[in-house]
Amino acid sequence: MSRTTAIPNPALDTRASGLAWFRALIETTKPGITRLVTITAVVGFLLGVLAREQSTVGLALSVGLIVTLGTAFSAAGANALNQWWEAERDARMARTQRRPLPALKLAQSTVVKLGILLTLLGTGILFLAGPVPALIGLSCTLTYVLLYTPLKTCSAWCTLVGAIPGALPPLIGWTAAHSDAGIAAAFEPGAQSLFWLMMVWQIPHFMAIAWMYRDDYQKGGMRMLPVIDRNGKGTAFVVLFTAILLIPATLWPAITMHNLIGMVYPIVALVSGFIFLWLCIQLARSRTIPVARKVFFASIMHLPLLLLVMVAEAFVRVVVL
Repeated sequence: MSRTTAIPNPALDTRASGLAWFRALIETTKPGITRLVTITAVVGFLLGVLAREQSTVGLALSVGLIVTLGTAFSAAGANALNQWWEAERDARMARTQRRPLPALKLAQSTVVKLGILLTLLGTGILFLAGPVPALIGLSCTLTYVLLYTPLKTCSAWCTLVGAIPGALPPLIGWTAAHSDAGIAAAFEPGAQSLFWLMMVWQIPHFMAIAWMYRDDYQKGGMRMLPVIDRNGKGTAFVVLFTAILLIPATLWPAITMHNLIGMVYPIVALVSGFIFLWLCIQLARSRTIPVARKVFFASIMHLPLLLLVMVAEAFVRVVVL
């Protein structure tokens, strides 16, 4: 059986041992995605702490560590379960066939056990910050694994559903910083502005990825919009519409958290937002892989810049000044 069609060995881990086996385990957790999810949760926590009128440094540090570890373990568990579920599909696609399961470096049973263990561990750690952060963290995993993952082979709406678990992590951090407010903290304007910023940002980001790899996704049986929209007109509309919508979405935190954020963040958001919009316009016009790649890289620079400036300005205004 060729590697491109190989089905992962469900029995023993025969092709990796020692350090290589451990590295393969780490790879199943998608460290890059786990890192981004954890960062957004920490951003939500930091802004939530700074938004409080009273907060002790010791409490902030201890709860911040809980949020960081709990979110990281939960995200890693969700990613491992996703790779376990999609192992056969990954084996069909060039971009994923070297992952540990398609490459037969690990057994399916090993990865599913790892995913469950990390999910339970992460949820348990987050519970130390409060039941609401733990519930939101578990919701991220369940939505990602049980809704988004199977929907990818059924409907183009999968991207919108998949954006939900990607947008929830800031609420983990915010509710941990406001644990005394219970579930109501998740619906505070500041928390909601972070949720919708993440929600909107993901759509052009994912559309660019799906356009770059749409032939590969088709081989894997995926039903992302760029796969079924062969002339690209629908994809171009979605990318352009969400890129436009992203500009007010990036400004909303400055409105809801005006006591934390001054003029620096809105200026950065506007400048970077219009640059990103210009690239999305180019993608809508050309619908080519090189331009889609530019949009993808621009998206992964745009979001960290926004989060960094947002937290930095809030910290300076509250702590320094």
